[in-house]
Amino acid sequence: MSEKEQFLRTWENEVATTLKVLRAYPPAKVDLKPHGKARSAKDLAWTFVFEGTAGAGGAEGKLEFPPKLPAPPAQWDALVSECERAFRTLGDTVRKASDADLNKTVKFFVAPKTMGDVRRLDFLWLMLMDMVHHRGQFSVYLRMADGKVPSIYGPSADEPWM
Repeated sequence: MSEKEQFLRTWENEVATTLKVLRAYPPAKVDLKPHGKARSAKDLAWTFVFEGTAGAGGAEGKLEFPPKLPAPPAQWDALVSECERAFRTLGDTVRKASDADLNKTVKFFVAPKTMGDVRRLDFLWLMLMDMVHHRGQFSVYLRMADGKVPSIYGPSADEPWM
């Protein structure tokens, strides 16, 4: 299996789990902000659109940072649909890219306030790991909003396996 195939397989699995977590979130609590320095649930969820959009741009070598995104939709279902669209766009872009193109570089942060050359596939893995990180944050918001936390990598209190 090529690295591109490994990435796509992992991306699709993690996207499905992220969407499961987003769909479990109670729409009435999108303004939940657990701390003064924390983002609202809505703003944190919008990060997934950023990752899909930036990831697709990086895969094509056309990374615009930060990407120009519209404001998040007011309705939760529309926001989740935008996340799904951005995830699909990244996956489709990677599927169409050649291995040679994915081994080229894109300019991205390599240290604080420092841009450098990053191999496109490494950038994509970074976007994937960032999505997983923010999904973990979001699962805490989900619990705080009294939502049911689905199984992510194993059982949860709301979705036991036994």
